[in-house]
Amino acid sequence: MLSPSVAPDARRQAIWLPIFAGLCASLVGIGLARFAYTPLIPALIQAQWFCAGDVVYLGAANLVGYLLGALLGRPLARRTSNTHALRLMMLAVTLAFFACGFPLSVAWFFGWRLLSGIAGGAIMVLVASTVLPHVPAARRGLASGAIFLGIGLGIAGSGTLVPPLLSLGLQQTWWGLGLLSLLLSAATWFAWPTTDPLHAAPVATPAPAATHDPSVYLLFAQYAFMAAGLVPAMVFLVDYVARGLGAGSHIGALIWVLYGLGAIIGPVSYGFLADHLGARLSMRLVLVVQAIAMGLLAVSSSFTLLAVLAVILGSFPPGIVPLALARVHELIPRHHLQQIAWSRATVSFATFQAIAGFAYSSLFNASGGQHALLFLIAAGALVIALLLEPALRLVQRRERLEPVLN
Repeated sequence: MLSPSVAPDARRQAIWLPIFAGLCASLVGIGLARFAYTPLIPALIQAQWFCAGDVVYLGAANLVGYLLGALLGRPLARRTSNTHALRLMMLAVTLAFFACGFPLSVAWFFGWRLLSGIAGGAIMVLVASTVLPHVPAARRGLASGAIFLGIGLGIAGSGTLVPPLLSLGLQQTWWGLGLLSLLLSAATWFAWPTTDPLHAAPVATPAPAATHDPSVYLLFAQYAFMAAGLVPAMVFLVDYVARGLGAGSHIGALIWVLYGLGAIIGPVSYGFLADHLGARLSMRLVLVVQAIAMGLLAVSSSFTLLAVLAVILGSFPPGIVPLALARVHELIPRHHLQQIAWSRATVSFATFQAIAGFAYSSLFNASGGQHALLFLIAAGALVIALLLEPALRLVQRRERLEPVLN
């Protein structure tokens, strides 16, 4: 941290440079690497690069990579440093974009989509623990929202950039995304913190009981079911509008832009809720709204309603990240244990996201392309996430009563 003698303007600049780097990392590694694929699905099918079934499975490859990245992020950072690992992951996404411009085979494409997912998972695990220790405690909520705002900007950016790029050609679209990622990687190269909190911290000891609290495991489970609940809209929304409803790719792209608008609003609004209502109550409220919205998506065909639902559903994937992180901070006071818990929460999220990605893809192909079925299942997953907390309280109450009754 900077000494008090340093000018306030210099301190402010030093604080916001790492936040800017974190925002760009989440934008490249998740916002673009994952979400730019969604508006490309109809174009990939229409251009006959791959058949519809393969295109859907290739979308799930990024989710599998995200799980691997969540597992490998901290070990990679220990071998190099947080900063070097984050730079490397941004370059990996850039390289994957350029490589995806060559549809050599399904295996080739799968491998590069997998790599981009690995990069995104590693970035998610490392970026907050790299940036937030350099931010004053009073500003960490805002800083967390700003970092993960990059996801929303990537979603919105993909919705606005992909359609004009597609007019140049599918290959040029992939290369355009690669060029943007390269520019953002270069812009942030020297913006990362010069010291690495991970290496400055003492060697990790076995996690104390705080990380084994039932409430912490409840959060892991809720976060996992949230992951399962957000996949269908994240992957199939554009295809549902463009092909499922027959509205065409331009209307599908417009709905995706609205989804991106929601993604921009999400981190800030969810963080506001966490600050004023607490993370636990905010999570309940968000799950109720999202479950209703997902259920309505399964039965709606009105453009107006679809537009409203797209904004609501779009707020969820990036918004739930700072909300879950805030819940970790509520449950666990010590910074090092927060890193461990957040890493485990990300792995839980990534595991269910990857499983859900392939399960939804298989169900989509087996059902002959029934989007509504996927949305209803996703709504059910969100309801389960909502009911897990009262279920845990009921079990704990019975455990307390058993000695009395016996």
